[in-house]
Amino acid sequence: MNSIQALPLFLLVLVRLTSFFLTAPLFSYKTIPARFKLAFAVIFSFIITATMSTKAVEWSAQYPLLLLKEVVVGLGIGFVSGILFYAVQLAGAFIDIQMGFAVATLINPESQTSSPLTGQFFYILMMVFLFATNAHYMLLNGIYYSFQMIPVDKMAVGINQSPATFHVIHLTVSMFAIALQMALPILGCLFLVDVAVGIIARTVPQLNVFVVGIPLKIGVSLIILLIIMPIYVAMFREIFELTSDAMKDFMNYLGSS
Repeated sequence: MNSIQALPLFLLVLVRLTSFFLTAPLFSYKTIPARFKLAFAVIFSFIITATMSTKAVEWSAQYPLLLLKEVVVGLGIGFVSGILFYAVQLAGAFIDIQMGFAVATLINPESQTSSPLTGQFFYILMMVFLFATNAHYMLLNGIYYSFQMIPVDKMAVGINQSPATFHVIHLTVSMFAIALQMALPILGCLFLVDVAVGIIARTVPQLNVFVVGIPLKIGVSLIILLIIMPIYVAMFREIFELTSDAMKDFMNYLGSS
């Protein structure tokens, strides 16, 4: 297949990759220059197109619909790959509310939105662990194998089928469950601190509990966080594995129509 004949196929692959990079974690960061992401998508599209030499896509009246379908598929896969990643930020939000850091939100330069202080710390730590374990290749492998599960030359996808919809809902519920599991040890300790401070306030009315309670809760939270940090690292690995399975199942649902 020469370059002219492969151009329609290349454009379809490029549209899916570009859409995927708009919503996928790590690749969707606004701090990464758009030219770099576009250049990476073009190079990766060349590689994928070369492995799909048997596919024959021609210019036709259906081609704009194929482009639209690739946009939806790329955005959907990227969104699904990032749902569980955001559980760490949600866990940080739960902890900040109880710790007293709810008002100390940070402007996240990646999304240009305010993020919880502890949640941003968890997210950065998870990204470091992502690179350290080469787990970012999981995202690239997922979008690469999506072209085998969801052919670019077929218009039908299972985006409206109930399994794909229920799968996204299940991932959203799992995100809240993972966030609660991550925040529960610190929340439980802070609850005991609140009970202890309340008892002290009743027995020693002269003591200003607001002056004592807030630093005490922050100090206890940091100590507990340091102790259970290995557990969080293990949960990061579990999140990566669940994300890989979630992407595979979602692509199977889309390609099952």
